[in-house]
Amino acid sequence: MSEELRVVIAGGGTAGHISPMIAIADALALRAPGTKITAIGTQSGLETRLVPEAGYELRTIAKVPMPRRPSIDLIKLPFRFAAAIKDAGKILDDARAQAVLGVGGYVCTPVYLAAKKRKLPIFVHEANARAGLANKVGAKHAAGVGAAFSGTGLPGAKVVGMPMRGNVASMNRSEQNEQARAALGFTPGVPALVVTGGSSGAASLNATIAVSLPALQEAGIEILHITGRDKIVLDDAGAPLVASGYRQIEYVDSMEQAYAAADLMVARSGAGTVCELAVAGTPAVLVPLPIGNGEQRLNAADLVVAGGALLVSDDQFTPEFVSTTVIPLLKDSTALETMSAAALGQGRNDAAEVMAAMIIDSLGHQVHPHATDMGN
Repeated sequence: MSEELRVVIAGGGTAGHISPMIAIADALALRAPGTKITAIGTQSGLETRLVPEAGYELRTIAKVPMPRRPSIDLIKLPFRFAAAIKDAGKILDDARAQAVLGVGGYVCTPVYLAAKKRKLPIFVHEANARAGLANKVGAKHAAGVGAAFSGTGLPGAKVVGMPMRGNVASMNRSEQNEQARAALGFTPGVPALVVTGGSSGAASLNATIAVSLPALQEAGIEILHITGRDKIVLDDAGAPLVASGYRQIEYVDSMEQAYAAADLMVARSGAGTVCELAVAGTPAVLVPLPIGNGEQRLNAADLVVAGGALLVSDDQFTPEFVSTTVIPLLKDSTALETMSAAALGQGRNDAAEVMAAMIIDSLGHQVHPHATDMGN
């Protein structure tokens, strides 16, 4: 390669976008040492913490969502969107970008359009089984498209799996189980349930677990409840709920410990969660988000069909379901072992390396100089 590689990565909002973005960045840095990576996000997402913690520079542009009803914001939308494209272009110019990688979310559409204007090669990774609007825009002009699942409908998409950071991609659940359980406060030999609604949390899951806590305690099950930011479960007095065998925290940075420690995980079926459960081989009950375009149910489909997870709709995840399904499953070690093996059969842990190779190989014979004369 004739000069160091300079790549701008874009994505943000939730960990579901940020984690694969950082995983690809890590793989780029490993495969092409000296690569200069600049991330673009917004000021309101988890990227403001996670990207700098991963060691990458973060630049931000305004979040420009589509208003859901006629309003003054709808009138202002074209001007705000144009400003976001201009700001994204300035970041590309400052970084002297040679390629752009996007993983979806509000921030990506302005970045894709600014990159297209500069004739920079665009690479897209789609995490969900149903592609989002931003990646539909990016894929139309992309030099390479990777997808975690089949059936996204994106042109030229190659199913590569979900990019995940090395601590998850390389984990061995059986070898890490004892240490992970100790780190998360589980008692040896006691059934361990981990509940998570993802980085944003899930109020309905939290409420069901809170009501189900006496039944879980009576069954001798310990619970780690990852509630999500600002969604701590409160008791009747308005204080954080405290109970024997129950621990709640808002967020876990080392999710590989949660996957390794859990005998069973109850979770939303975000794309990252589904793919990480498969790589870890952690049995799961998946409760798709009941709003949106239905992508979470699609994300879960292959893992459920394979037998690695159970699927239950949000309105059916009730205290009765916990008593009749979750608790008996946690008591059935044979069923859990069968689910674990089925999940492992669905796991793929090399997506970050495949995406990094896609970018580097595309630029390897001709590193494109930045188009400095394009303007904003």
